Amino acid sequence: MPTLRRNQIGWNERFRRDLYFFVRDELDRIFIHEALVESYRAFKVAGEEYPFVEMRELKPRAKIIAPEYLEQRRFIVIFNEESLPPESKTNIRFFDSNKVTKENLANLATFDLKDVFHHRMRYFDDKDFRTLLTNLLDADLAVLIQRDPSVKAQYRFAISHFHVRVDWPVADATEDLARYLRYISKHLYEKGERLGEGLQQKLYEYYGFHHMVGGRRTAALVAAQFMERFDFISTVYVSSGEARTLFRLSEKGVQKYVLVRIGRKDMAELARQANLRKRNSRPLISLM
Repeated sequence: MPTLRRNQIGWNERFRRDLYFFVRDELDRIFIHEALVESYRAFKVAGEEYPFVEMRELKPRAKIIAPEYLEQRRFIVIFNEESLPPESKTNIRFFDSNKVTKENLANLATFDLKDVFHHRMRYFDDKDFRTLLTNLLDADLAVLIQRDPSVKAQYRFAISHFHVRVDWPVADATEDLARYLRYISKHLYEKGERLGEGLQQKLYEYYGFHHMVGGRRTAALVAAQFMERFDFISTVYVSSGEARTLFRLSEKGVQKYVLVRIGRKDMAELARQANLRKRNSRPLISLM
């Protein structure tokens, strides 16, 4: 379902959406730092050269064969404007067993927060929110951030679940998108297997990936397509250890954030345009 525009919703919903955009801007900043800056530092601590992303890797449909770099931070985060309805649990696996509680953190997480965890850490407006979030990025599978429905009179975003499995077949996601784009009217293979396979490749291209990418990016695009059936905004972040890239999938399309090496000539031109002083002669690192 297409997301409702700002002029199609009431005052309370506009307030919620403006708050959502504010929180998302902050999450952008956190995830760029964790996925790129901290990964760069991890390579340096390990005494290894950082594998900067080449320009050819940024081309649409680029097929890049690279290892899964262990020093690169890898994660998936789903951020929803509203809370998911219970019937979504069939495909987005969020239950009491993986809710963010002290007991579940002790049982499922890969870190120890049981001595410092407090309930309010889950909320965006708490000073320890970032500490909890960045630690949960190391846990397997996805992290779910959404509106906390416990206080209906307030709009408050919280980390509700972690270790969240995205369990929706790629074929179903392809069929869903193909119907929306009117390539088909009923089922994926109604016009033959060849077209069905081509449509599945189109699903990956629609979200800016090559159709041979790995499981984490596949899970992210499937989650993004699943969220399209709701009338609230969702954003899916995925950081890939192979692509060394942070992807943001949202109502604004696909954004990519990478570290690239900038040569001295380009560095001088950027400094001139931004009216900055060139502090040294070493090439800069830039976010694209």
